[in-house]
Amino acid sequence: MLKPDDRDFEVFVLANTAVFCPPHVPEIRLRLADEAHDLWLKTEEELEAICLSPPFWAFAWAGGQALARFLLDHPEQIAGRRVVDFATGSGLVAIAAVKAGAALTAIDVDPFCRTAVRLNAALNGVDLPFDDRDPVGGPLDADILLAGDVFYDAAMAAAVAPWFDRLARDGLTVLVGDPGRRYLPADRVEHLATYAVPVTRALEDAEVKRTTVWRWRAD
Repeated sequence: MLKPDDRDFEVFVLANTAVFCPPHVPEIRLRLADEAHDLWLKTEEELEAICLSPPFWAFAWAGGQALARFLLDHPEQIAGRRVVDFATGSGLVAIAAVKAGAALTAIDVDPFCRTAVRLNAALNGVDLPFDDRDPVGGPLDADILLAGDVFYDAAMAAAVAPWFDRLARDGLTVLVGDPGRRYLPADRVEHLATYAVPVTRALEDAEVKRTTVWRWRAD
């Protein structure tokens, strides 16, 4: 079976998104799904045959919005630092980090994300290097790791939590944005800020999520 090329990805993204400003980060413009549930179903149906993931890149998730807001409000946390945005999705957090003065690489294994990040970076006038290799478990040539809303299921949490432990022990700062996902290990993080983030009811079964930015403990 033929795999889609970059042009196929771009056609799909442009056809199924529109330009919006995430409500908690209005300084940033992104190509997002305006009918979340319809795009989710359409993607599962149309792309199942080529084993592509659901379109996490098409939504401004609460954890990402909170982490992006924190970075824009506290640029001293990352300005001039080498930063990796892990599981970047739409690139929301990565774009905020660049605007706050970081030297940044966005990472995501979803093949759609390269296109989504490229289009969204252009909308915001930033340069955003992208890497599609899976970094989990390995070292990072960076000072800071950003992770917006990554504790959404048990398998993901089991993979990234020990990796975050290792990175923190190696001296990296790990910042996590999380809206109360059940798999976040509360004993491994310390509070930095909390926000009330408007979200899409079709995805979250709520209109506002209490969302926290955490620093991973180094001990």
